Amino acid sequence: MGLSVESRVGKKNAIYLPKAVVEATGLKEGDKIMLRVTDKTVVVEPLMDPLELALSSNKYAVIDPEQIEAISVEEQGTQPKGAA
Repeated sequence: MGLSVESRVGKKNAIYLPKAVVEATGLKEGDKIMLRVTDKTVVVEPLMDPLELALSSNKYAVIDPEQIEAISVEEQGTQPKGAA
């Protein structure tokens, strides 16, 4: 079962999330959120920083430094002379 907490719309239409909501979602000051509106329902979704998401998600491929270097050398060979 989800969490339901009552709140108010403040000055300049500011919505302050109650502590219980912030703790339940793991949000912290400065985090980005997505607001979705359907009819008269507002859904607040946390948006993960792309770097944080990459570091925290499951990895499905493995590549070693030698493979990276081989791909880099191959790609450099496809570039015209003098290209940056």
